[in-house]
Amino acid sequence: MTQTASRPRVALFVTCLVDLHRPSVGFAAIQLLEAAGCQVEVPRAQTCCGQPAYNSGDRATATAMARAIIDAFAGYDYVVVPSGSCGGMLSSHMPHLFDDDPNTRARAQALADKTHELVSFLTDIRGMTEVAASFDGTVTYHDSCAGLRELGIKTQPRELLASVSGLTLVEMTDPEICCGFGGTFCVKYPDISTRMVSDKTADIAATGAGTLLAGDMGCLLNMAGRLSREGSPVQVRHVAEVLANMTNDLPAIGQVRP
Repeated sequence: MTQTASRPRVALFVTCLVDLHRPSVGFAAIQLLEAAGCQVEVPRAQTCCGQPAYNSGDRATATAMARAIIDAFAGYDYVVVPSGSCGGMLSSHMPHLFDDDPNTRARAQALADKTHELVSFLTDIRGMTEVAASFDGTVTYHDSCAGLRELGIKTQPRELLASVSGLTLVEMTDPEICCGFGGTFCVKYPDISTRMVSDKTADIAATGAGTLLAGDMGCLLNMAGRLSREGSPVQVRHVAEVLANMTNDLPAIGQVRP
């Protein structure tokens, strides 16, 4: 399908954690993409990006998942992911699963080249500079490892958050430090992970912000869990939910609607 200048055909890669834990992030992503002038579709055949298998050394499973993804997302102008880690898997790692298969490698690279993290796509590709949203409160922002280091996502969310009416952003001392999730890392090394996320929640608390934002559900769930166990009042949300103005009737991550 050939891209049109006004309405590119965009496939949303929902991600497992969004699908299972926070579907509102997917709806927020669709709303933002449509506001950016995109025709959005959600391929029903999509599955996991394969990152857990890939990071665990299960190359066979990761490769099988990658083949399914390549087929499911063929024909779109762009693939957009509301997650730096899943986006990094598709754009940086997936093609190398097929280094010994030139034909599939080319298809995987074509998919990688058109895959973008959500906020990066909105700003860097679609040129979005502001959103029609409001948020009454102070927030702080966590830079996820994959989004920051693999995809170069740093200024993009902050630029859009600056346009949200009523929102004040207060930076942590170390917003780029890992939260300790790391996919299977938190399972393999729970003591180290707990210390890392405890250091992170202390940094969050020091800002005085009432809300924590980030662009990766894994990081958000990890930090929300620790904040909850510490009795912290800080609310946790995906940045897309704030940018799409979807917070008024939506419980924070880790909270249950009363």
